[in-house]
Amino acid sequence: MVAAVQYENEGVEEVAGAQNNNVQEQDINQLLKVRREKLAALQEAGKDPFQITKYDVTHHSTEIKDNFDTLEGQIVRIAGRIMSKRVMGKASFCNIQDLPGNIQSYVARDSIGEESYADFKKYDVGDIVGIEGEVFKTKTGEISVHAAKVTLLTKSLQILPEKYHGLTNTDLRYRQRYTDLIMNADVKETFIKRSKILKSIRNYLDAQGFMEVETPMLVSNAGGASARPFNTHYNALDEDVKLRISLELYLKRLIVGGLERVYEIGRVFRNEGVDTRHNPEFTLMELYQAYTDYYGMMDLTENMFRYLAEEVCGTTTITYGPHTIDLGKPFERLTMIEAVKKYAGVDFDEVPDTEAAKALAKERHIEFEDRHEKGDILNLFFEEYVEEHLVQPTFIMDHPVEISPLTKRKPDKPDYVERFELFINGWEMCNAYSELNDPIDQRERFKAQEAALAKGDEEANTTDEDFMNALEIGMPPTGGIGYGIDRLVMLLTDSPAIRDVLLFPTMKSLDK
Repeated sequence: MVAAVQYENEGVEEVAGAQNNNVQEQDINQLLKVRREKLAALQEAGKDPFQITKYDVTHHSTEIKDNFDTLEGQIVRIAGRIMSKRVMGKASFCNIQDLPGNIQSYVARDSIGEESYADFKKYDVGDIVGIEGEVFKTKTGEISVHAAKVTLLTKSLQILPEKYHGLTNTDLRYRQRYTDLIMNADVKETFIKRSKILKSIRNYLDAQGFMEVETPMLVSNAGGASARPFNTHYNALDEDVKLRISLELYLKRLIVGGLERVYEIGRVFRNEGVDTRHNPEFTLMELYQAYTDYYGMMDLTENMFRYLAEEVCGTTTITYGPHTIDLGKPFERLTMIEAVKKYAGVDFDEVPDTEAAKALAKERHIEFEDRHEKGDILNLFFEEYVEEHLVQPTFIMDHPVEISPLTKRKPDKPDYVERFELFINGWEMCNAYSELNDPIDQRERFKAQEAALAKGDEEANTTDEDFMNALEIGMPPTGGIGYGIDRLVMLLTDSPAIRDVLLFPTMKSLDK
């Protein structure tokens, strides 16, 4: 239920605040009834707006304002939603909102005709209209359109939230994103910027010689990440399948096939919880480049983030909440061991084995599971002591092999792998490897994952035999990386929660 409503009383727009819920409900029910009666009257008069199939728009609001010097006195055709209307006898003003912004229109009885003006006076806030008229500037200096013809294109049968405060109910905003977009200009700008981010990513990668591809969403083996999949059933084949949790294994197959530089931007699905940074359905980008390693992926990532900031924000110095983040200077690079030593004061190079690592964890009150080994404990220390400090862009490198089943080992330190994660604002922004292309080692890693699954790790991988066959055919040395697109959009739009950058975030059913 909205907090206040707009209605027309003898042609004058008013804002009505409810005195109590019962009065409000009565007011809204009456107003909804009036709107339907207005539609019925139009239909009876042969003026049904829903019979109109198109309207030729020549200009948008900002285009007219930005080019007033050349458009003054010219005839334009605009279309949009009435966001306010002020009737003053024989003349009225209304504000029309379209995609990029809004513009005022002056509607006079003598200009559009008596019958059309009588119809216009009955139009409601929320109705969608087309206006044809001359561009001019009012006495107060506001660029406007002097209407010669007004066409009702859609009759709104619902009531928009009270305009002066916008749509502020967070749950309602997410459930009714269409209303949120109408009432909150900054929300619309966020999603326009999201589209620009995706376009800029494609432009950057295309210029680097990458090819965009598409891979299956329904898979028999949901590998490539540590996450619980969603399960479903394919009726035509009578087979149980899963929604993908990653893009990795199919993209690597394409590297085997000789496509050398590939990327995909697509939805993945993880059967996990919902919080400010996680949604079960989200957008992931993964790219793979033959004949490079994780250092090549670092250079690509650093350059791409700077490019995106310049393209989307106009600067490499961005603001997120209380932080000013500098994407222009070289990103810091730390190994995971160096980071834990820096922030926790523990040097895991000096920790001899798993037993000693678990003793340290107990001493620091860090919870772990019996199956965890030294590398797992190192990662738990990193999560506990380090992540929150990584506000400025920082590459965390050389993860333990236990938590990196698809990554090439470091030749000089085989308990660790050639992997990095980029952290900004304390968030993991991407995850990259020198990809494991040794099929014998990979099979052993899969066996270790299946053993973990048998011990209760529901996020562990299982062996993908077709992927193993591809590796045995031969994959060149390859660098690969995955980016959480939604989190990147949050960063570049200063959005506090992932739901603010998803047009339709996952919400619990109101029927539950």
